[in-house]
Amino acid sequence: MAIPFDNTYARLPASFYAVQTPTPVDAPELIRANRELAKLLGIDPEWLESTAGVQVFAGNRVPDGAAPISQAYAGHQFAHFVPQLGDGRAILLGEVVATDDSRYDIQLKGSGPTPWSRRGDGRSALGPVLREYIVSEAMQALGVSTTRALAAVASGEKVLREGMVAGGVFTRVASSHLRVGTFQYFAAREDDDALRTLADYATARHYPAAAEAGNPYVALLDAVIAAQAELIPHWLSLGFIHGVMNTDNCAISGETIDYGPCAFMEQFHPQCVYSSIDRQGRYAWGNQPQIAQWNLTRFAETLLPLIDPDKDAAIKQAEESLAAFPQQFHRGYLDRFAAKLGLPRDQEQTPDFIKATLEKIGPQQVDFTLFFRHLTRVAAGEDPAELLALWNSETAGRDWLEDWRTQADPTTRLDDMRAANPILIPRNHRVEQAIEAGYKGDFGPFHRLVDALTQPFAESADYRDLEAAARPEERVTETFCGT
Repeated sequence: MAIPFDNTYARLPASFYAVQTPTPVDAPELIRANRELAKLLGIDPEWLESTAGVQVFAGNRVPDGAAPISQAYAGHQFAHFVPQLGDGRAILLGEVVATDDSRYDIQLKGSGPTPWSRRGDGRSALGPVLREYIVSEAMQALGVSTTRALAAVASGEKVLREGMVAGGVFTRVASSHLRVGTFQYFAAREDDDALRTLADYATARHYPAAAEAGNPYVALLDAVIAAQAELIPHWLSLGFIHGVMNTDNCAISGETIDYGPCAFMEQFHPQCVYSSIDRQGRYAWGNQPQIAQWNLTRFAETLLPLIDPDKDAAIKQAEESLAAFPQQFHRGYLDRFAAKLGLPRDQEQTPDFIKATLEKIGPQQVDFTLFFRHLTRVAAGEDPAELLALWNSETAGRDWLEDWRTQADPTTRLDDMRAANPILIPRNHRVEQAIEAGYKGDFGPFHRLVDALTQPFAESADYRDLEAAARPEERVTETFCGT
């Protein structure tokens, strides 16, 4: 079986990457292959699951047509700039043009050290492999722009983290791995020629219409701003917290990338944080819009030499573009939450009602996902008992529900509510249970969770237990990066 590679990034100047072959592992075994995604990529699912396929996606064999490289990039990590990061444990095998005529990267994560490893082992523990597979495919099913999971492989080796744990290799598929940090890498070196090459490449790959604009680099900035302004409201509407929104984790394509210490919020609180490394709450649920704009500002800074040779003129144009983000974000946010609540989007009081709703459910410790799903059932004419049971104060719940009835239009907006309010999300305790079982060699909970999350809006008696919030003893309060 030949993977239909058509590599372009590997033909860019040598300063963009390091040629790097994956490091073989001892005894790879396939945990799961994404047959549907394989078909999209023009890869035979039967071959993907074969011994030969597992050897490729474990990093033991470089397939014909591949051009394995590790990419260079920089980034602001918790607002502190690091001029050189790069793929420390990831190797881009190559690119394919899929059956939908879109171009995708195929990347191995945990495939051994690279020149950017910074004394790391270049490997991945099994837990982060399972987490990224679960969450990225759940995000796909939820309709969020995201990288995808093609395969998860157990390496048959141990890696040292807090102790010795089983290792794995994850195969990630993305429309590209271009990040804000990729641009920062060359900007920090004042390499305007490389910046121009990168910007032209990003434009051609992701936003070809921008190349026809009067100033294609302003148009590229505008397109990336618009993509993030669409993505972040979608995150918020699902209670998703990325956990590590560094500029090296901000994709130019607008895809969600890097599912390290991410989590789906359970009890609603706008300053909710799960990431063990986010000690100041920089990337809390409610801070994500501001951080997105901060990241976009860093992106704009890298483009200044390309926008206009006159720095003051370039800054003025970039600031005009950045000033559009709050309005674009607000429009997306309003659309998402109006749909969740069954409200007319253009109703004058809708923004205030959304704000008031979130202010009321926070102190009540209401489960975010169940609140909106049970409200959808109320809109369909069901008894409100389950909804009211989520509130600490049933009286407060009844008062809010009466207010909602005066604002909402459930008859005509029920389909919107059903499409906006999932019943299943990758609840943190279920993800952790799947990971713990996986470390013990039992991948049944992992497969069951992945299967269930392919239909997050459908109610099924088979997966009813996965709908429920964690019991107190099951709650996960911290998630971890895994590097």
